[in-house]
Amino acid sequence: MQETKTAVLTLEDGTRFVGKSFGYEHPCAGEVVFNTAMTGYPESLTDPSYSGQILVMTYPIQGNYGVPGRSEKAGMSEHMESEKIHVEAFICQDYSWNYSHWQAESSLSDWLKEEKVVGLYGIDTRALTKKLRDSGSMLGKITFEGGEDIAFHDPNRENLVAKVSCTEVIEYGEGDKTVVLVDCGVKNNIIRCLVKRGVKVVRVPWDYDFTNMKYDGLFISNGPGDPEMAQKTIEHLRVALNGDRPIFGICMGNQLLSKAAGAKTYKLKYGHRSHNQPVMEVGTNKCYITSQNHGFAVDNNTIPEGWEPLFINMNDGTNEGIRHKSKPFFSAQFHPEASSGPKDTELLFDEFIKLL
Repeated sequence: MQETKTAVLTLEDGTRFVGKSFGYEHPCAGEVVFNTAMTGYPESLTDPSYSGQILVMTYPIQGNYGVPGRSEKAGMSEHMESEKIHVEAFICQDYSWNYSHWQAESSLSDWLKEEKVVGLYGIDTRALTKKLRDSGSMLGKITFEGGEDIAFHDPNRENLVAKVSCTEVIEYGEGDKTVVLVDCGVKNNIIRCLVKRGVKVVRVPWDYDFTNMKYDGLFISNGPGDPEMAQKTIEHLRVALNGDRPIFGICMGNQLLSKAAGAKTYKLKYGHRSHNQPVMEVGTNKCYITSQNHGFAVDNNTIPEGWEPLFINMNDGTNEGIRHKSKPFFSAQFHPEASSGPKDTELLFDEFIKLL
């Protein structure tokens, strides 16, 4: 046990949770959300889809297996989902000061301090999660004893996609087929899943005009915040929908493809963030266990003619993907690349490659 500062998480309705620091000590604010996964904090922390959020882990103990090295392989982080931590803060019930794992090169505490990200433990995450389930995701702020107070901040009013997207064209892998990947906050494992299937990946910024590029398939990545903010991507997608080259969208990519087709999106009460979301493939009796991380969803009632739902969430009936009835366009709201999480649906990458 180390000497730590007391800190307070205050929700926008005035509810307060007192905890202890194990990360960087400075005030911060964002949207408070919860994740029910039992493992995977290095991957979750570096998932760009968490940008602007204060992440609460429902599994009680965190930090027990440390953090892997920051090494790079094939032009990206070997173990992480991006080049940095994206959450505003990380909250758990119990932090393990002693860690043990064959890949671990540092503690979670040291990593958070290195990246200047707040970490709190000693919070009643069960009570906090029940609060968020009843009230929905809420704005929150963290302040430290003897430190300054700050205002609440709603990250969903920002264009978070622009904040986390790459700023230049980057190429990965080799192959006879080329996939243009529109980076709305892509996880590295999406790129890994494409490259290992023998295609060349050309990663472009979220607002890049790819409509005149030569490619065999188009991929729209995951990303944070409100899809309404990514209007440039939607405009370019509408042009691509006039053609017949295969399109595959994941997470934010599902929402952007749906909006380009003419459907509407809405904010979920508290989102889907876990490794165990059951998803049914429409028209079959196949149910998959999926990894998810999103706060917005496609409205099934607004999917236009010529399109249909591809997957449905078995917990709440929300949309989990769409497909075109005659063209090779489809999407998934969940993460078939997982990392971390179940690999049940990685087969969707194989389906996409076959379409090329």
